[in-house]
Amino acid sequence: MSIDGLKQRVLAANLETVARGLVISTFGNASGIDRSEGRIVIKPSGVPYAEMTAEQMVTTTLDAVPLDNRMKPSSDLLTHAVLYRAFETIGAVIHTHSTYATIFAQAGRPIPVLGTTHADYFRGAIPVTRPLTVEEIETRYVEATGEVIVETFETLDPGEIPAALVHGHGPFVWGETPEAAVENAFLLEEIAKMAWHTLTLAPAKEPISDALLDRHYLRKHGAGATYGQ
Repeated sequence: MSIDGLKQRVLAANLETVARGLVISTFGNASGIDRSEGRIVIKPSGVPYAEMTAEQMVTTTLDAVPLDNRMKPSSDLLTHAVLYRAFETIGAVIHTHSTYATIFAQAGRPIPVLGTTHADYFRGAIPVTRPLTVEEIETRYVEATGEVIVETFETLDPGEIPAALVHGHGPFVWGETPEAAVENAFLLEEIAKMAWHTLTLAPAKEPISDALLDRHYLRKHGAGATYGQ
């Protein structure tokens, strides 16, 4: 795909996060990557979504160096770049401050697998990162945000759990394409909402069994998937 085509898809992903109620004001960003060219495309910083165009999407190197000076890239660019370098199979990253996922991030709590809706899409709890240190915040905050996500996934598969909660901040979500990343961001918010209400009604609720989790996840994912046509 051409860079112009990727810009169109990244613009559409950014607009879709707003349409689905995942982003208000300018609280969020979506990016995509052309792996063959080593180029990231990301939304410009602070531009209202209603005014955004594909031409305003900013192209950068994989090391987060902008390749033109027309617009400044999203302030979260370095976080996205860290994730692209670490998770080599992903094709898009989305950051939102969607309400329920952000509630869990602010509480410093992972989102447990309380039911099969969660298990259909995420093979495990949505992890929360450790808090950033004072040194990380003061010297390299945006890059360190990506690094704590990568650190959190040292023993997890980012393909099976394509989301993380940054402690005290909010969710970052990814996917193979910009469209898949939007869908994962939407699903994350829905399962966070379900979990929040479930834990309000039944605070001692335990996660479902690993057997039930795998039964639902694997019917939609993997070589033996049976869901769909």
